[in-house]
Amino acid sequence: MKDSIAITIPAHPRYLCVVRDVTVSMGKIYNLPETDIENIKLAVDEACSNVIKYACRGDTTQKIDIKFSVTKKGFEVVIDDNGIKAKPELIEGRSLTDIRPGGLGVHLIKRAFDVVSFDETKKKGNRLRLIRRLDKKAGVQ
Repeated sequence: MKDSIAITIPAHPRYLCVVRDVTVSMGKIYNLPETDIENIKLAVDEACSNVIKYACRGDTTQKIDIKFSVTKKGFEVVIDDNGIKAKPELIEGRSLTDIRPGGLGVHLIKRAFDVVSFDETKKKGNRLRLIRRLDKKAGVQ
């Protein structure tokens, strides 16, 4: 069974609260543990923040599409934009021993999701696919 919901937001930080709320609601609908929901919420927020900052370069006229779904693979979030193409091979988190603000988004995303991948076939913009495998207790009712 596949169940999904999609939202589109302007590429503006003030709409990240909507993304966080929908992320939490979807996690609750699928009975994810509270700690998992919190980690996923932070990761999706960080990924969308990065789209705003790096792909859209602060252009608030652009849009970000976020699709949440539950499939046999797990809880999946796909983030689409039409901004500047990312170079996944250059994206890495800074060392965790480097204590200073910022730069931990990649670590948050990789901690929350089992699969983190860019769709290289998308011609314009970016498509980030994030999958959190579900255990037997969570998932579609």
